[in-house]
Amino acid sequence: FQVPLGPEQFSLALAAALVASANAFAPAPAFGMQKSMQLNAEKDPARYGKYDDKLWDMTAKLEIYEEWDPSQPRTPMNFNPFETWEGNSPDASGWFPGQNTFKDPTRGDINFASMQEERKILDDIIANPKAGNVPGAPGCKN
Repeated sequence: FQVPLGPEQFSLALAAALVASANAFAPAPAFGMQKSMQLNAEKDPARYGKYDDKLWDMTAKLEIYEEWDPSQPRTPMNFNPFETWEGNSPDASGWFPGQNTFKDPTRGDINFASMQEERKILDDIIANPKAGNVPGAPGCKN
């Protein structure tokens, strides 16, 4: 069943189709644009962490945790990757969901066995907190 279109309706439908397909003729982003964005991320440690746009797995989190100094101000280069805020974990730059700089991290494959191993690591971190890791410390969100 087709609804017959009058000349005005046909013109509107044609205009809508042309506008919708105009994106196909838009110029492509400049060559290397993504690379320059990554270089900017490396240049701005006040906004992006060491693992921004890289794999954010347990190995990366442990490395960031080892480098973290709770007595220094919290920054994208100095944060506890295992700290939670309002039930959320930080991204690879220490930002939390809801903050305008939060980026969904690149996560690796996971399975039940590796989750059990990670749980043991987290239990050890909880049982043996880093010196200075207390609420209100400069390097803590909470």
